[in-house]
Amino acid sequence: MQVGESSQAATLRLSADATDLAGSAFQQTGNRLTVILALAAVYLIWGSTYLGIRFALEGFPPYMLGALRFLIAGAGLYIFLRMRGMSRPTLVEWQGSALLGILMLVLGFGGVTFAEQYVSSGLTALAVGAMPLWAALFAGLFGRWPVRVELLGLALGFAGLIILNLSGGLSAKPIGAIVLLISPAGWALGSVLSGRLRLPPGLMGSAAEMLCGGAVMAVISVVRGERLHHTPSMHATLALVYLTVFGSIVAFSAYLFLLGRVRPSLATSYAYVNPIVAMGVGVWLGGEHTSGAALFATPIILAGVVIVLVGQQRR
Repeated sequence: MQVGESSQAATLRLSADATDLAGSAFQQTGNRLTVILALAAVYLIWGSTYLGIRFALEGFPPYMLGALRFLIAGAGLYIFLRMRGMSRPTLVEWQGSALLGILMLVLGFGGVTFAEQYVSSGLTALAVGAMPLWAALFAGLFGRWPVRVELLGLALGFAGLIILNLSGGLSAKPIGAIVLLISPAGWALGSVLSGRLRLPPGLMGSAAEMLCGGAVMAVISVVRGERLHHTPSMHATLALVYLTVFGSIVAFSAYLFLLGRVRPSLATSYAYVNPIVAMGVGVWLGGEHTSGAALFATPIILAGVVIVLVGQQRR
């Protein structure tokens, strides 16, 4: 009788262990799929926003455009989440959201939008493409230096961006060049600090950061004396809607999700893919032309992203 009970207990334990392993494997597969979808969102959507910004600037000044984009997106998402029963952020969480909003949205997105008034698209892509290097530097200062494989991927991706822009006309006014130098550094610092600050959970963090960043952009817009000199065209208005819904709510939320799940080198690898997407969208919708240097640089940039992914897997 004891032997039978022991055998039955062992069978139950094995069955329970098998169930736990299957559940763990299913959860890992689901998490991996979610990460892949989030990467696809930041790769494809943010790559298309370069053209969207160019269209929107035809009807809106840069910081007014940013304020409208993030205040509308942040307020809509905040109201939706509160109606779903999510609690409002605490004072400490608002403070962390304000810091990230300034670094990532005002300096990051706002800087790129401002610079596109003065700087060629090639230099814009090159400057933003340097952002993972800034992120690796800031992460190292906080004790998380990239492994050799990740460094190789970062270097290869940046080399591909240089080739991509060899024929891009890298002339820029000084103010545009300065802003483009600060913009990716601010975004990278915010990306690294996001794991060290107390922030609202989930999508509420996205809403709070967009509200804070949009409010600061509104103040900057007023101080600069920005105003609409004519009614924005339907073209510019639709571009603003696209930037608000997809560029802000969908892609920015996906990016914040990635920052909480993967290393900064993988989360920021979008900067290598975005210029390729921007180039394709520009040819398709903007009537732009692709150079031989761009065709040569494309596989090099993609190889850099793959190597970064390999380094992430080794971690």
